[in-house]
Amino acid sequence: MSWSIADVARMSGVTARTLRHYNDIGLLEPAYVGTNGYRYYEEEQLLRLQQILVLRELGLSLAEIAQAVDSEPDTLAALKRQHIRLLGERNRLARMADTVARTIAELEGQTEMTVKINRPENLFEGFDHTQYDDEARERWPEEFEQSQRNTATMTAEDVEHMQREMTAAMIRMAEFMVAGTPVGDVAVQAEIHTQYQGICRFWTPNRDAYKCLGQMYLDDERFKANYEKIAEGLAEYQRDAMVVYADERLGE
Repeated sequence: MSWSIADVARMSGVTARTLRHYNDIGLLEPAYVGTNGYRYYEEEQLLRLQQILVLRELGLSLAEIAQAVDSEPDTLAALKRQHIRLLGERNRLARMADTVARTIAELEGQTEMTVKINRPENLFEGFDHTQYDDEARERWPEEFEQSQRNTATMTAEDVEHMQREMTAAMIRMAEFMVAGTPVGDVAVQAEIHTQYQGICRFWTPNRDAYKCLGQMYLDDERFKANYEKIAEGLAEYQRDAMVVYADERLGE
């Protein structure tokens, strides 16, 4: 049995234009082209399309998808492997959803905008921070390699503890901000010093690098979103406090 490109587009939700593009780049060729010039697909091509769509949902590029699909000629084995990856991704997203839900519940339960949480939850649970590796390697190559060596020895419990420390630190900074405490205040700078020491467990930023890190918390929407979960404007307040600390306490 075969299906036209229009049939496949309707069944899969992939546009005919995209299917033609997949054909042009050799990712998904039709079973045959009819005398009318139309592309027709059979079961083998539909199974390959399913694999392509699964891998696309997992964030792979088209080049990576082609390599992955072509490296596994056994369709059943490939689907089993992708099923395992999907289950892992489902669990990660479930943990992330639970994390955000707990934060929402905590914040909605506040009668005043103190954003104080008696038992801080881990705001970073389920988030994939390796997505920042390429940027960090480009910005600070030596420091990145040092950090990789240090983090390689961390256990899952160590990572969980570190993430909870980060969450608690963000909440403390939010409390300072909501109270109107200037970023140069002794208490705020003491908190920043504690945070800086935590960073130094992995790499030691100088004045410019620490300022750059603070600016990235504000400019990069992925970082900023974590701060804004606690309180609006927190990323900017964090950046400003880090600038004061860098100017006063760090060398070039």
